[in-house]
Amino acid sequence: MISKRWAAFLVGVGVWTWVIWPRFGVAIWNDDRSFADGAPTSFLWVHAVLIVASLTIGTVVGVLGVRAWRHK
Repeated sequence: MISKRWAAFLVGVGVWTWVIWPRFGVAIWNDDRSFADGAPTSFLWVHAVLIVASLTIGTVVGVLGVRAWRHK
């Protein structure tokens, strides 16, 4: 078992992930390097994969934090 403090930290990391990464996604989408002749570039695809992976990890960490908090 983990402490309530660590559980709260994990929830905070999950929330932080969902606050930061979508905004970063908008910035990447609007970047001139994201599209060439109307088609997505590797710049966009690489960042899209990073954003999806980070949101997935953040979600898992947040859910684990909530479950740990409720377990006590």
